[in-house]
Amino acid sequence: MSTPFAIRLIAWAWLISALLLGRTQALGRLPGPATLGLTLLLTSGLWIAYARAANFRTWINALDLRSLVLLHSTRLVGYYFLLLYNRGELPYAFAVPSGWGEMLVAALVVPVCFLPLSVRHRHRALTIWNVIGFTEITLAFITATRLTLENPMALRAFATLPLSLLPIFLSPLILVTHLIIYQRLQRENPAALAK
Repeated sequence: MSTPFAIRLIAWAWLISALLLGRTQALGRLPGPATLGLTLLLTSGLWIAYARAANFRTWINALDLRSLVLLHSTRLVGYYFLLLYNRGELPYAFAVPSGWGEMLVAALVVPVCFLPLSVRHRHRALTIWNVIGFTEITLAFITATRLTLENPMALRAFATLPLSLLPIFLSPLILVTHLIIYQRLQRENPAALAK
């Protein structure tokens, strides 16, 4: 199924806006908690769009569930968290647990999507992966909130590219796809996941 033009247009506009905000370092001029609030606002907006825009929901629900899971391979960005920790640019409390957690979730994407599993086992593997992935990103967000409230400069690396794409583009997509995957796993017959 091809992507509807309006969805492509909005997605590109959102990505370009996120790139411009990162390039101009606009996020760095906001109070630390404002960026986290922006993440929640974008996540809520995306979830509301999925819940209320029938065409958008229909298009998302027609996608192979594994294509939503494959988006999470971008979470290999966890390696960059560890690199920035070693450079002294991210605090241990965020970089190390989140870095390893993100890499684990990303590493599990290929096996849960492509290992030759029975329908029932694939459904179970996707469910377990989704719980792990959602828990990891939720804990990362809670840690980021705590650290930012303690020291607004603690996560200043997220104000510039490439990490600025996380709070204002990728994290909302990740959070909402976890919710969509959860709903679809609850709703769909495991036979729909066979291959």
